[in-house]
Amino acid sequence: MGRGPSIENRKNAEDARRGKVFTKLIREITIAARNGGDPATNARLRMGVDKALSANMTKDTIERAIRRGSGAEGADNMQELRYEGYGPAGVALIIDAMTDNAQRTVADVRHALAKHGGNLGTSGSVAFQFKKIGELAFATSKPGAEDQVLEIALDAGADDVQSEAGETLVLCTPETFEAVKKALTAAGFEPLRADVVMRPENRVAVSGEVGETLRDLIEWLEELDDVQEVYHNADLPG
Repeated sequence: MGRGPSIENRKNAEDARRGKVFTKLIREITIAARNGGDPATNARLRMGVDKALSANMTKDTIERAIRRGSGAEGADNMQELRYEGYGPAGVALIIDAMTDNAQRTVADVRHALAKHGGNLGTSGSVAFQFKKIGELAFATSKPGAEDQVLEIALDAGADDVQSEAGETLVLCTPETFEAVKKALTAAGFEPLRADVVMRPENRVAVSGEVGETLRDLIEWLEELDDVQEVYHNADLPG
């Protein structure tokens, strides 16, 4: 009979996805804690903890990751790696990873790129096409919300505010990210997303088969255990 996936199968898939998200958040917190285990004085750790709490991670799990990163529970051998490369049609890619086995990770990334018509580049080959920037997204469908976010964000030091279809995107430097987020949350605006990202300076339009191949590649890379983030400069439809 043509019955869809069972409730149990859907739950297992959701649990697996949630587990992968938690693994990446724990890794980020562990690495960030190397520069100090107090979120009050470590901006990167504070951001990691905020994201973990938003994902409903328990405080015990967060604290264990902080202790591990700060050396309280023995040293960990994770390292941060950034790969630069090209996807189909020359789309620029930045792939950030955290791994305890660099050889495994680079082999996995290279394989994913090769399977989708891409290739690994040298350090600096595409990074110049991106800028490190703070991004905060807010739901602003209520009357007056767009104007309020605009005013508060700019007063707090944001560089740009863009609104479309009931959502407002606030852009700022990594240095002003905390102040902008704090000002908006204090005014009652909880971000839908808030992170410091590598944002492309310009986007290239892709569609059809190239677009599908690129989507498959990004999904493949994001599914790799060692990959934390994937950034690209494609303008994907829909």
